[in-house]
Amino acid sequence: MKPLKQFSIPFTGLKIGKHQFDFEIDNSFFDAFEYSLVKKGDLKASVELDKQETMLILQIHIEGTIILDCDKCLAEFAAPINIQERQIVKFAEDELESDDLEIIVLNKKESELDISEVLYEFITVSVPYIKICEQNGDGQKCDQEMIARLESLSVGTQNEEEEQQDDDPRWAALKKLK
Repeated sequence: MKPLKQFSIPFTGLKIGKHQFDFEIDNSFFDAFEYSLVKKGDLKASVELDKQETMLILQIHIEGTIILDCDKCLAEFAAPINIQERQIVKFAEDELESDDLEIIVLNKKESELDISEVLYEFITVSVPYIKICEQNGDGQKCDQEMIARLESLSVGTQNEEEEQQDDDPRWAALKKLK
């Protein structure tokens, strides 16, 4: 994953205290993740790393727009994203799995923290379950031509099914059983 190398934070040389890191997230970031819900976007991630003796506390702020496909009219639209999250990183002698989703456990021998997956998860979780142009808030309307086309196709199939049922003598025999 070569494009994600820039999302590593080398924390071993840092003094105890707060440090600021900024990252640009573009289409190449999302291309690195197979089967990503988001394919395009232009985001800025600001990470404040608070280094302490036994852990790192990350305050993550992600802001920008991602391109989504409307579930209603299938058109692409830009959805604004504004995420504020916290991530805790603890150090351990041997790598242990943490039950808490907010805590990442690193081996004490590690010298870098790769936050690409953390950023990706925060962005993916912020994608709305139902993505519709009109609910975006920027005044964009759904493609009326596409909606009309979809409605004409769905109504036509319903009428055709009813006509086929009326033509089939087996259905008539079954209706008599009522």
